[in-house]
Amino acid sequence: MSTEQERTFVEFFKPNQRLIHKICRIYTDNPEDHQDLFQEITIQLWKSFPGFKGEARFSTWMYRVALNTAITLFRKPKKQSAQVTDIDLSSLTMEYEDYEDDEHKLRKMYKAIYELSDVEKALIMMYLEDKPYKEIGEILGITEGNARVKMNRAKNNLKNKISTP
Repeated sequence: MSTEQERTFVEFFKPNQRLIHKICRIYTDNPEDHQDLFQEITIQLWKSFPGFKGEARFSTWMYRVALNTAITLFRKPKKQSAQVTDIDLSSLTMEYEDYEDDEHKLRKMYKAIYELSDVEKALIMMYLEDKPYKEIGEILGITEGNARVKMNRAKNNLKNKISTP
């Protein structure tokens, strides 16, 4: 990638990296795995960036790549990430934020989300981000109607997990 492409990538990436941390928080349960997943998603975004054509918003494209990476990574046994990259990732990453909250309800909700299926985790996360169903469908590669149906099922499943002692 050229220096200009690298600069453009960093300009797009930096203001959107919190959403990667949110994805990592939902798909991991400890700081080490969080950092590993963050790095893997960043590498995949970097590798895929030349194919980003701007047809969708960068954040929508970023969600799709990040979710696919998280889901793929956690469906397979853990493997070492290919560290082949020509960008300094340290300039892009934020320090791991302590997402633990003292409130019992929030911990219970995150625990319940962690127990959901991969697709349900993605749906709930995007719901909490106030993403419209149309965009959720675009990110997941499904219709808006299918996104609504899956969301209702995911919310019911989450409610059941939270209400169980």
